[in-house]
Amino acid sequence: MQRIITAPRNNWQAAVEKLGFGFHTTDVPYWDESVYYSFTMGEITNIEKATQELWEMCLGAAQHIMDNNLYVRFGIPEWVIPYIEASWQEDHPAIYGRFDFCYKNGQLKLLEFNADTPTSLYEAGIVQWFWLQDMDKSKDQFNSIHEKLIDGWKTLKEYLHPGKLHFTCLKQTLEDLTNTEYIRDCAMQAGLDTKLVFVDDLGWNENTRVFVDMEEEPITNMFKLYPWEWMVREDFGRHIPEDNNRTFWIEPGWKMLLSNKALLPILWELYPNHPNLLPAYFDAHGMQRFVKKPILSREGANIDLVDNGKLLQYSEGNYGREGYIFQELFELPCYDGKYPVIGSWVIAQQPAGIGIRESDTLITDNKSRFVPHLIDG
Repeated sequence: MQRIITAPRNNWQAAVEKLGFGFHTTDVPYWDESVYYSFTMGEITNIEKATQELWEMCLGAAQHIMDNNLYVRFGIPEWVIPYIEASWQEDHPAIYGRFDFCYKNGQLKLLEFNADTPTSLYEAGIVQWFWLQDMDKSKDQFNSIHEKLIDGWKTLKEYLHPGKLHFTCLKQTLEDLTNTEYIRDCAMQAGLDTKLVFVDDLGWNENTRVFVDMEEEPITNMFKLYPWEWMVREDFGRHIPEDNNRTFWIEPGWKMLLSNKALLPILWELYPNHPNLLPAYFDAHGMQRFVKKPILSREGANIDLVDNGKLLQYSEGNYGREGYIFQELFELPCYDGKYPVIGSWVIAQQPAGIGIRESDTLITDNKSRFVPHLIDG
């Protein structure tokens, strides 16, 4: 894995905007093609193998959590537990997730699993692929995201209820809307009838006891780029168990177990010393070097990096009420003062490609930049 400095394409802004990538620059640059990361095929094979194995381990962990009634560790409200278990037993479909890895000194370690509402999918699946076509068509990229999304929706078609597949995200969030519309476009290419409705405009019909969109059309299938932990704490979410349509939500309810960082100690308990896992517990467990993470947090908020009692780095935020986990500290590698995290996608239960976010600090936050990659050798 090497960091290569290169020249950005002439007028690259127009090139990415032509693809519908409108949030390439905000108050700080987000898309950065002045560098790229180069991988050997052996490294890519390692990432692919780990992604598949960890996905299967996560499914095993979900069953273990339910079998042993470990929900209190996850801060999950009691009323939603029967729904989670029903969504698992009835095999409610999932489409995607993103493992975040640290790759250093030949070791690939899982930092966390973004199993419910991962973003950067569009950048990984489309934007960096077109960058590669302009950069060097003779090279390859670990990237079958687009094809696997379309194939995944074709498979999920058999699971879904009759009716449209609605898609939803918050209003006025260009990044969420771009990712949602991209996934929706893949569903349309798979032959599904789709419709966009913003979370803010979702309704509940008290008479028919079903969810509806702005036109009062009943919702039977819904892809949401909106976190389960928010939904179950809102009045809206309380209606889910009494929904007469028994709407399929994608990602499904059982993903609440995998999108929560309490998963990390469970994985370590089930698969101790696995080469892709870091020791993780619900307390410091005598570790001298650890990362303290809220079980529910986003964009690197409320993280403490501790080394022998000394606080190396921390981030502020509004998370932590539900509790924390403690994971052995395994610092990101440093390339020219930059720290990369590899996001490895699992789509329709298969490894599908990677995207890299690069930060100026050891904590990957909302100021990280997306950097493309290629395979060389």
